[in-house]
Amino acid sequence: MKIVAFSDTHMLHSRVEIPDGDLVVFAGDMSVCRTLQDVAGFNEFLKTFPHQYKIVIGGNHDHLLASSPDLGRELLQDVIYLQDEEIVIEGIRIYGSPWQPIFNTNACDAFALPRGKVMREKWAMIPEHTDILVTHCPPAGIMDEDGGVSHGCSDLLETVQHISPRFHIFGHIHNHNGIQTIGKTTFVNCNVKDKNNRVRPALAFDYPSR
Repeated sequence: MKIVAFSDTHMLHSRVEIPDGDLVVFAGDMSVCRTLQDVAGFNEFLKTFPHQYKIVIGGNHDHLLASSPDLGRELLQDVIYLQDEEIVIEGIRIYGSPWQPIFNTNACDAFALPRGKVMREKWAMIPEHTDILVTHCPPAGIMDEDGGVSHGCSDLLETVQHISPRFHIFGHIHNHNGIQTIGKTTFVNCNVKDKNNRVRPALAFDYPSR
């Protein structure tokens, strides 16, 4: 299965180059802290994709999805929207979670929680048999640096190390974009918008046959 992953379009999705594939994964931040029109417009954008499967999670800018998840599901009617949920596609177990530690005082704060106990409770919901984990935030120390500070979540890292999914897809930190394999897990930071508003193409990779 060929997977295409991207995140952090912030309403620039029409400028993103989307390769062909079987499964599209969007790892959050379709919006720029606005609401209804952003989500409905993103659904219309995704409808144009020929890919058989389309998975979406929210991010810290996607306030409508955080405040009104049922409405968000209605607006994202042409995709699989995951919020602390699992879907099995062709035998591949995929889990999506939008949460991240509170980023900074200037950032939008949808799905943002304080570090510690409440974040650990969210990550504890991830099934141990997960093959592909999709989160908005990165694990600590892996493509998560901005301004000389690591913004990833150490509790998420501990969970990923315990579960060892084949792939962990995320975005959130715009300084980084790429694919790294560490141990049993391949990490994919798929954000497409850098700090100068330049738009990168989505990342494509193969899920190995069993």
